Amino acid sequence: MVVAEAGLYSSSNITAALLFLIFSTFQFANYQTAADDERHILFIAGAPSHGFGNHEHLGGSTLLAATIEEAGVGARTTVVSGWPNDPSIFDDVHSVVIYSNGGPGHPIMNHLNEFKEVMDRGVGFVTLHYAVEVPPGEAGDLFLEWQGGYFETHWSVNPFWTTSVTTYPDHPVSNGVGEISIRDEWYFHMRFNSNVGELTPIITDLPPSETLTTRDDGPHSNNPHVREAVLENREPQHVAWAFERPNGGRSFGFTGGHYHWNWGHNEFRRVVVNAIAWTAGIEIPENGLQFSPVSVLELAQMTDDPIPDGWDYERIQQMLDEANH
Repeated sequence: MVVAEAGLYSSSNITAALLFLIFSTFQFANYQTAADDERHILFIAGAPSHGFGNHEHLGGSTLLAATIEEAGVGARTTVVSGWPNDPSIFDDVHSVVIYSNGGPGHPIMNHLNEFKEVMDRGVGFVTLHYAVEVPPGEAGDLFLEWQGGYFETHWSVNPFWTTSVTTYPDHPVSNGVGEISIRDEWYFHMRFNSNVGELTPIITDLPPSETLTTRDDGPHSNNPHVREAVLENREPQHVAWAFERPNGGRSFGFTGGHYHWNWGHNEFRRVVVNAIAWTAGIEIPENGLQFSPVSVLELAQMTDDPIPDGWDYERIQQMLDEANH
């Protein structure tokens, strides 16, 4: 179930549910109280920012929400575009997912105090891609407390590279997840919290040297600390992690998600929906959440920008077909 200003809509057909909200950029208006045995997951989608097929926050959020509902694990979902106008939407949520741009323009920056009350209740928390970044200081310290890690400028970096991951820790988020070998803007060298909570790296890989050697130093691109860790010490980097807070709340950080098409990679999508459901307190099946595949052309209908003339979707579809078989 997804929510827009026009009201409520539910569908067992994943594409129909997605298409209903593709062009809905309204704020939340009304919603139903979840049944006692349902877990309510709220998605906060950021505005368009990077052009066709990149940072498709609303389309990606709607797909993930529909995927979780299709899996039939006892969840209902709400997707809003931008920070909710009505703070009462947080009253019955079990997890909050933010997929948006980050840094000083992160949608949470004007709501840290009110969101702290949500986190203090033990509500789950997930940030995807750029949303893992907030400015150091108050916001960064709160993210360390809330999700165990975040992207810190002049410490973390954001190059494009291809992961090759086949093994995962014994953790519910890993259930049923197969190989993830895919190019994305995988951030790494996160600032992690070693003082409180229990952090479990979920996706770990050693980035290739060219992610650092071909880039100049900058707030997002390179620094002496990351060069020492990766080039000198050859330390594998955690690009997705689960975190259990002392108050019982569960969180997940995921640095991939730049390319919209990667949501068509079944294992890429599975690890994220597993994690979101886990943060909401849902028991993850042994084989992970199960869902229908989505094609590149279906994904293209979930974008904010028009499809460019001459767009070669067949090349992307071939890549996904190879990854999914």
